[in-house]
Amino acid sequence: MSIMCLVDDKQVPLYRVMWVAATPHFCGEEDCIREGYYEIRLEQGESVWANQEERDSMLNKLETWQGGEGIPDDDEDW
Repeated sequence: MSIMCLVDDKQVPLYRVMWVAATPHFCGEEDCIREGYYEIRLEQGESVWANQEERDSMLNKLETWQGGEGIPDDDEDW
């Protein structure tokens, strides 16, 4: 498996991803070019913008890359 994921026209290393937006961007500005896209925040304050398919691909790759352990059950103690 590659540690890279294609977002827009960029190959993004999975280890640089800090978080992935659950909802599409909406700011209401008339000239906003990111509306409807999902923000993928990278380290050092950088972001890339993904359509839904790219966002889902990133989430799947991150889950696989981290070992596929999934999210712990709510009743388990941390």
